[in-house]
Amino acid sequence: MKNIYCSVFGHQYVITKKITLHVNEYKCKHCSVQMTTNSKGELTPLTPKYKEINLVLRHIHNKKMAKQENLLVFKH
Repeated sequence: MKNIYCSVFGHQYVITKKITLHVNEYKCKHCSVQMTTNSKGELTPLTPKYKEINLVLRHIHNKKMAKQENLLVFKH
C-alpha cells in the first residue's frame, strides 16, 4: 500500500541528516526510501558508497566549522 501511494502521488521526502549546508540525506515518509544529494545537487539513492562519502564529508565539514569558530573566538 505504501508503494502505491508513492507511485501515484510521488515521494514526500523529509530531511533526516544535514551533512553540510548543501548536502542532506532524505527519507520518504511513506515508503522509507532513502536519498541524498550528489555532487551535481540532484537527488540520488543513498547507497553504502554515498553513506561513506557523506560520513567523511560531514567529518570534514564539522572540523572546518569548529576551526572557524575557534578563529572567531580568538579575534574578539
